[in-house]
Amino acid sequence: MNKIGIFFGTDSGTTRLMAKKMSKLLGDAAAKPVNVNRSTADDLLQYDALILGTPSYGINQLPGKSTKVADGCWEEFMPQLQGADLSGKTIALYGLGDQEKYPDRFAHSLIHLYDWCMAGGADVIGQWSTEGYTFDHSPSVVDGEFVGLILDQRSQSLLTDERLAAWINRIKPTLLAKLAN
Repeated sequence: MNKIGIFFGTDSGTTRLMAKKMSKLLGDAAAKPVNVNRSTADDLLQYDALILGTPSYGINQLPGKSTKVADGCWEEFMPQLQGADLSGKTIALYGLGDQEKYPDRFAHSLIHLYDWCMAGGADVIGQWSTEGYTFDHSPSVVDGEFVGLILDQRSQSLLTDERLAAWINRIKPTLLAKLAN
């Protein structure tokens, strides 16, 4: 597919809203954002350039029915992708979290998407600085940076649009170059 695929999981709708904002910032280069509970592995794997997003629910797990996401989420979708070959794909990740309420496991669900991407051989882009966040621990920090963009709509919502714009400006050239190949 000659567009950037945007896939997200959500419960309250915030991750979906962020996906829609990203799509708008990317313009015609982006496909319509899709909730993973309404898609298949083939839907996602048709794209060579992807943005994947997740909220954080539960403790050290992907959100899904076991974390009380009624319609299902990444927990139910990921088994469809087990063993998928992601070599040749460029993937940027984003996650949501609440650093004030969960400082000991801030934005923890994103690491699971990152681990899957890395195991599949994807080129993961869009790492994000931990500066400007206050938390004790996040498994989504690798080599001193978040594995993707982290958004805290509960305590830092006023920074969201600025962070989204900066992140999209940084990853867009790489994603567009992938589409040109």
